[in-house]
Amino acid sequence: MRCSSQLHILLFQLSKPNQTLLNVKQLHGFISKTHLSYDPFYATRIIRFYAINNDLVSAHNVFDEAPQRSVYLWNSIIRAYARANKFYGAMGLFKQMLFSETKPDNFTFACVVRSCCENFMVEGLRVVHGGVVVSGLGRDSVCCSALVTAYSRVGLIDYASRVFSVIREPDLVLWNSIISGYGCCRKWEEGLRMFSMMRNMGNQPDGYTLVGIITGMADPGLLRIGQGIHCFCFKTGVDCISHISSAIVSMYSRLMCMDSARRVFDTFYHPDLVTWSSLITGFSQCGDNKMALVFFRDMNMEGGKADPILIACALAASAQLAMVGAGSEIHGYAIRHGYASDIMVSAALIDMYPKCGFLGLGIRVFKNTPRRNVVSFNSLISSLGLYGLPSGAFDMFGELLQEGMKPDEYTFSALLCACSHAGLVNDGRYFFTRMTNEFKIIAKTDHYVHMVKLLGMAGELEEAYNLVQSAPVPVDSAIWGALLSCCDVHGNTEMADIVAQQLFGIEPGKDTYKVMLSNIYASDGRWNDAKQLRDNVIGGRQKKMPGLSWTEV
Repeated sequence: MRCSSQLHILLFQLSKPNQTLLNVKQLHGFISKTHLSYDPFYATRIIRFYAINNDLVSAHNVFDEAPQRSVYLWNSIIRAYARANKFYGAMGLFKQMLFSETKPDNFTFACVVRSCCENFMVEGLRVVHGGVVVSGLGRDSVCCSALVTAYSRVGLIDYASRVFSVIREPDLVLWNSIISGYGCCRKWEEGLRMFSMMRNMGNQPDGYTLVGIITGMADPGLLRIGQGIHCFCFKTGVDCISHISSAIVSMYSRLMCMDSARRVFDTFYHPDLVTWSSLITGFSQCGDNKMALVFFRDMNMEGGKADPILIACALAASAQLAMVGAGSEIHGYAIRHGYASDIMVSAALIDMYPKCGFLGLGIRVFKNTPRRNVVSFNSLISSLGLYGLPSGAFDMFGELLQEGMKPDEYTFSALLCACSHAGLVNDGRYFFTRMTNEFKIIAKTDHYVHMVKLLGMAGELEEAYNLVQSAPVPVDSAIWGALLSCCDVHGNTEMADIVAQQLFGIEPGKDTYKVMLSNIYASDGRWNDAKQLRDNVIGGRQKKMPGLSWTEV
């Protein structure tokens, strides 16, 4: 009787979704004494509990001791390694399973596919896909749904579409996977087309379908379409579901329609962190940093707890407003909640303090940061350059290399900016050449702008012009504009005419360049040409935007 009652207690404990590590060890000990560990069912459950408590060693020991390895037992240990982000461990076990008597099923393949996706192992994903087809599961809904989602997340939406196309009667999960895939790849037109096809085939969308479509809305020009989807959510009564309402807030924020985002947000009784983040980051991206800080404060007043991403966003808003008071308060908040050493937060602090006029505090944060990444170094290199301390920026670059990190395009943008501010032509040439030749980084618009300014201001207008000519077409107006300003400084009207014509072709409605060219003509004594350009600007009733400056006291 006692053994029977203990067995009932054991079965009750195993039916619970979670167990503490101590309870798991006690259950494991009881199972081992009663020889139930030989049963794959009990072994599978114990492995799952060990995995939840991040004890992979004990989980693997249970797996090794099991005399009979069912497909469920294999799936549990592979899933345990995949859940712990031990990709190579999961793949090693998967290969062992392929050569064992037990063959993988659809859930095995789905787990391995997700692991390949999470670790961005594209080649591994293709190999596993081949295994799915060879195993005769090429039309299985579980495998296909995992493959569609995985291919979408790694940017191979065409592969995802091919997998989807072989299914004759896709279920709702598969429809959601392909629609969300197009949303992740910002192909909203294809997402809407699949949504219409789904409805025409008699399938009713759920909340995940609509969230998948909404995710692809990122261009402010899509506001009317976004409003139409919001209206559909309202008519079907799903707009009150929290994760859908949160997605709608995020959509309006990305579409730069903060009034609508705020109206939807105000319908929440208890907004979660995702919803708060959507609204706060939306205000920040729209340039309304003051409102971003206001809502960050409101969130804290209502008991919400920010994560490192949201803290970094609030610090970026403080930096844009040059409000060191707000920034230091957020710094204190990060310290109290244990996020001050987080890489994202520390990088934002290193950027915020110098922009507010406190370079020393930014350097102090950098030195006290236990774990630094390229972003941390980039923030400090940029700040040192803007403060006219190029040698310090160069030293930081050397330290970055000594720590075994690989510089990215933003590192060299910060270095070239430092050279441009200090007029260090030879150093600028050195870093630009090293960027392209040694680190194989393709020069972007920012790099060309800094180099053109550096060469042009030093009087090397011909070299600057040739550099622009060597840039990949089409050349951005920012690059030509930088060269035109250099022509203005040195009074080179001949080159200014050539550059201005390029700018008029790129942005014919922008009169800033006409005013600049008019000033160049005036300095050269070409008063009639200058007057003609000025009259053209005045005729268009263009007004110069007055400059604004402020400081926090």
